[in-house]
Amino acid sequence: MTQDASATAEPPASVALKQTPLHAAHVRLGGKMVGFGGWSMPVQYASGILAEHRAVRNAVGVFDISHMGQFIVGGAGAKAWLNRVFSNNLDRIHAGQSQYGFLLNEAGGVIDDLIIYEYAPGEFLLVVNASMIEVDLAWLQGHLPAGSHLEVSDRSDRFAALAIQGPRAPEVFAAFFGPEAALPERLGVKVIERHGLRFVVARTGYTGEDGFEWFFPARAAEVVWDELLAVGAPYGLIPCGLGSRDSLRLEVCYPLNGSDLSPVRTPVAAGLGIFVDLKEKADFVGRAALLKEKENGGPAERLAAFRMTEKSPPPRSHYPVLAGSDGGAPVGETTSGGMAPSLDSAGIGLAYVPAKLAKPGETIQIDIRGRKFGAEIVKKPFYKRPDAASKPAGETP
Repeated sequence: MTQDASATAEPPASVALKQTPLHAAHVRLGGKMVGFGGWSMPVQYASGILAEHRAVRNAVGVFDISHMGQFIVGGAGAKAWLNRVFSNNLDRIHAGQSQYGFLLNEAGGVIDDLIIYEYAPGEFLLVVNASMIEVDLAWLQGHLPAGSHLEVSDRSDRFAALAIQGPRAPEVFAAFFGPEAALPERLGVKVIERHGLRFVVARTGYTGEDGFEWFFPARAAEVVWDELLAVGAPYGLIPCGLGSRDSLRLEVCYPLNGSDLSPVRTPVAAGLGIFVDLKEKADFVGRAALLKEKENGGPAERLAAFRMTEKSPPPRSHYPVLAGSDGGAPVGETTSGGMAPSLDSAGIGLAYVPAKLAKPGETIQIDIRGRKFGAEIVKKPFYKRPDAASKPAGETP
């Protein structure tokens, strides 16, 4: 997930970029503001992308994710209905837990990836990618049963949201909420009242590190931000932008909606079939198409991780992929790419290639602006933190 990380075209120059409740705070801190999915967001601060990346890997960083969408779903039968429009199986979780998965079209392609939090019995918070808020809301409301008393409400403009990520995130949590506040379990969610503010605190993230995502009233955004930076400073907390968020998620192969995920690719093709329940769930949107894909031998192409084996410029998205070491006609295209600070700045990326080539050890070439450089398909993820295996948790970037 879920930074939002959807890769979408920016609006025309005549359309103003949206601003999060923390826009002024980012400007005061010297954040370099860029357009991202229709929002003005900090790509980095004065510390730089590399320092921000290392802070999250070694200590702790905080990201403004207030641009992401928040929907509230409630009413009788809410879980049963969500299960029919969601690829994963919500019957496996209960109040105080969350689950990552997808909204799929009838062809099994990915509309959006998201996290669903059951923050209270029968009450759900859906966190969706920022550029998909209107699309997802219309799609969900269009799939409500006739005569239903279920409600899907968009609360995105009422929430501010922060992602606190890194091995020292639990210490920052205790410093901010007090030692008496219990940590949520991994993928857990709980509501914490603090100084008259209601925080929905989830132990999820988009970096491969331990951490939390906090959702709270937008009116308190700057006060919470300033206090968090102050109490977190002794633990090495620094503000981080989109640049390090992208390099962090790429190192652990978390998907970017709109690039690694798209309406014409299934989650199975993206290597995320674990978040699709074809066994226990009798019906959900896209299930028939996924079953047919399975019966036909699986996807013709799969999303593979590659690492450059030659010194090269950073690989980026939409670069041609050629099979073997001799080159030839393109057989695929990169979807994400960059340098990996945690891996001695090696060039890494993701690409859809024919299924037979999507195996560790296969040799490929990447055409970078007309020059061909050697690369090798490798096992996902590129990086694992020392104390735990990395598993996709969404932002839903």
